[in-house]
Amino acid sequence: MTSAKTLLELSGADLSLPKLAGSCLVLIDLQNEYRSGPIALPGADAAIAAAKRLLDRARTSGAQIIHVAHKGKPGGLFDREAERGAIVASLAPLSGEPVIEKALPNAFAGTKLKASLDATGRKNVVLAGLMTHMCISSTARAALDLGFRVTIDAESCATRDLPDGRGGTIAAATIHDVALAELADRFAIIARDGALL
Repeated sequence: MTSAKTLLELSGADLSLPKLAGSCLVLIDLQNEYRSGPIALPGADAAIAAAKRLLDRARTSGAQIIHVAHKGKPGGLFDREAERGAIVASLAPLSGEPVIEKALPNAFAGTKLKASLDATGRKNVVLAGLMTHMCISSTARAALDLGFRVTIDAESCATRDLPDGRGGTIAAATIHDVALAELADRFAIIARDGALL
């Protein structure tokens, strides 16, 4: 039996990992909202720890770094004026690292993310953050349409359990794996096991 191949593999695409030194690291929605409360993610702390290692490496390598934060309504989910909407302290932006606020899952929609990436002159974009099936997925898909070469650091992403529409639940780990498999088919290179470090 022949093993399955992605569309990228079938097309002969270059699937080599980018060098961080020539890339832009985009950290998406690594906010306290995902650590506690109604949408706490079972893998949030592990993803945050992995993102911290990636961020530290990106900073020492000379990567361009952009932070994206979801901006919700005052008093609600992702309230940027409250602790729940703040970027996790261990990943706090340094001076000169832009923070882009978004209102939709796709970090390009209604924001200056494309202009910020274009200003760097770099086409390799590395994504890390929350949630895999939502904002990482929609941003990766849009990035491809905009001409960027996308890599996703699998360990620096996480998601949550979802209802299956039949009265059951699909586990977060399954949602995460399926989202990455979909993205690997056509939209992104998936880096695993600290390969970008």
